[in-house]
Amino acid sequence: MLRSFGDGTIFGEVAGDGPVEVVLLHGWARRGRDFAAVQELLVRRGVSSVALDLPGFGSSPPPTVAGGARLYASLVAPVLAALDRPVTLVGHSFGGRIATVIAADHPELVTSVIVTGTPLLHSPVAVRSPRAYRLIRWLHQRGWLSDERLEAARHRYGSSDYRAASGIVRDVLVATVAEGYEDELTRLDVPFIMLWGELDTVVPVAVAERANELLHTPDVDARRLRVLKEVGHFVPNEASGTLADLIVEVAS
Repeated sequence: MLRSFGDGTIFGEVAGDGPVEVVLLHGWARRGRDFAAVQELLVRRGVSSVALDLPGFGSSPPPTVAGGARLYASLVAPVLAALDRPVTLVGHSFGGRIATVIAADHPELVTSVIVTGTPLLHSPVAVRSPRAYRLIRWLHQRGWLSDERLEAARHRYGSSDYRAASGIVRDVLVATVAEGYEDELTRLDVPFIMLWGELDTVVPVAVAERANELLHTPDVDARRLRVLKEVGHFVPNEASGTLADLIVEVAS
């Protein structure tokens, strides 16, 4: 069931009866329906949840200003504050960035956090733009090429996510990829579990291993980082049963 939250600008799929115990945040350019199989399994275990459509995706309109995951955390936190009690917060990829920020800045809103395939660390290596694009951008800055020519170059040389985005959502993407969450990781004071696919080539397990070194959170058990064999980046889809089991484990 689709329902509006907060000030009515964020929508989410609600599953189960009673107070919401779990909030699920999807990845970039996805929507809450990515967690449909997880939510169905949670309902069978008597756990109610809501899978939000983050601003700019699914049924939720884009934000009015651009910003990265820290901005999105400021938009999602009031939704959590309006629920009946603190929740288990689950985030995949972009959603995991948001969950990490909320848990660090508003620990009173969450009981535990699970993230999957999340770029938690700032990349020390900047990817240099192709020479042809740098030349086009230089010419545009000097007024020698039109905005249309620059936009065409962006579509040709940009990433697939960049090419698919437009307007303020594209600005959100640019802001997000520049962020790292080392500070938030060191400030976390709630159970924080990383569930990773060993075959994840979008955000390799090495990222989670380095992030794990920064954590000083209370453990649900000795395994803060759990790696799933023969699973890739999209853990909510590829390993929905394992993710649902983990949610029930940490939420109980």
